[in-house]
Amino acid sequence: MPINQESVWTKRYQDAGEDYLFGTEPNRFLAHRADLLQEGRTALSVADGEGRNSVWLAEQGLEVTAVEISSVAVHKARRLAAGRKVQVDFMQADMLAPGWPPAALQGAFDWVVGIFIQFVGPEWRERQFEVMKQLTRPGGRILLQGYTPKQLEYRTGGPSAVENLYTPEILREAFADWTMEELVEYEEDVNEGAGHRGRSALIGLVARKP
Repeated sequence: MPINQESVWTKRYQDAGEDYLFGTEPNRFLAHRADLLQEGRTALSVADGEGRNSVWLAEQGLEVTAVEISSVAVHKARRLAAGRKVQVDFMQADMLAPGWPPAALQGAFDWVVGIFIQFVGPEWRERQFEVMKQLTRPGGRILLQGYTPKQLEYRTGGPSAVENLYTPEILREAFADWTMEELVEYEEDVNEGAGHRGRSALIGLVARKP
């Protein structure tokens, strides 16, 4: 990968100090699908950051695993889980590393969740989505939330590179062999810590594996 994601994100989480860069409440697109999530038992949150989404998933009664590249973020996530009295299996790992995911995790999850994981461009996005597909059991689902190119006008969070952002066409193509249960493009005001705040151009996906 062209840049060292571990050092980039560790610095961002360190710079936030005791605060949580993206807050401690779950992403709204994810939270609004709480009823749908009950159709599964196991969930994995990729690039989970400081734990806001994985901890919330555990609070919904799911068996949750979280994968995050930054040890600083994992430490803060463990603290959040302890404070909220839930159990999450936190793993420090690079989801894009060669040979990942390990065999024990492949096909293991009813839900694989990726919230604002647009830290890579097209050359790595296919690999990123392939990893998420490998983690999902047959009949399981992937849930994604991301920014669309219009987000560059708002500048309220997310990557500055347009090629990292999602369009409906990109996601339809990426999940062409899956059942697209939901694909919605919309705008709303986001308040997720200091990292995501203000009017935002968003896209959400729920797709089911054959």
